[in-house]
Amino acid sequence: MSTATTRHDDRRISSVFLAILAVMAVTGWAVWSDFAASPGLAIFLFVTSAWIVSLCLHEYAHARTALHGGDITVGAKGYLTLNPLAYTHAVLSVILPVLFVIMGGIGLPGGAVFIERGRVHGRWKHSLISAAGPLANVLFAIVCTAPFWLDALDGVPVPFQYALAFLAFLQVTAALLNLLPVPGLDGYGVVEPWLSYHVKRQIEPYAPYGFFVVIALLFVPAINGAFFDAIDALMRALGVPELSRYCGSNLFRFWEDAPEICLV
Repeated sequence: MSTATTRHDDRRISSVFLAILAVMAVTGWAVWSDFAASPGLAIFLFVTSAWIVSLCLHEYAHARTALHGGDITVGAKGYLTLNPLAYTHAVLSVILPVLFVIMGGIGLPGGAVFIERGRVHGRWKHSLISAAGPLANVLFAIVCTAPFWLDALDGVPVPFQYALAFLAFLQVTAALLNLLPVPGLDGYGVVEPWLSYHVKRQIEPYAPYGFFVVIALLFVPAINGAFFDAIDALMRALGVPELSRYCGSNLFRFWEDAPEICLV
């Protein structure tokens, strides 16, 4: 096996990721304990740092699955260190999704780690590599919503419930968007190995624009309504009250006045 995959430094968790994790832990404690002078600011910092952690885990899942699928170069590229600065497109992977959360409160799928697909043999392996990222978001959403669907909210402070609900909403939106079978998104990566060579060649020129087409379509009222109806149904299935998500979203935007019903 190549030394690139066995060197300890290639898999050591980066100090950048650990710093983000520390911010998440400290601000999460501030939300839980009501220690912060501004609960909204604490929720903003907690949700934002946790969102970045989930983006790192999303990309790590792609890279780790690719490593086991045959691409032994991912270690040398820094993809196994959870360092967001190591991604091929740091702007698309971290900065743009964070800006979308701040501006619109939606979990935007990021990208990407560069996988050398020629090293991976077998259609199932290619599909699993693409699916691994959104599945990381799904698992993150399940963890965030566990207190709700386990009916274990006793003792969980209300502001922390709101923060978890909004964070889960971001994970669900990111997973659903990313699983769409649109060129440029992971959902297309899942089905692409099973398409004929002719079909793939026809679609290939449009792949760089698929992501932006999806974002543009979300501004179409009918499509936007259908999308968020699906998100609301998924959130209800996970036991998260609409009020909790609504208040989490409003308190997250601490620079705006939160509705009185959300003030605790």
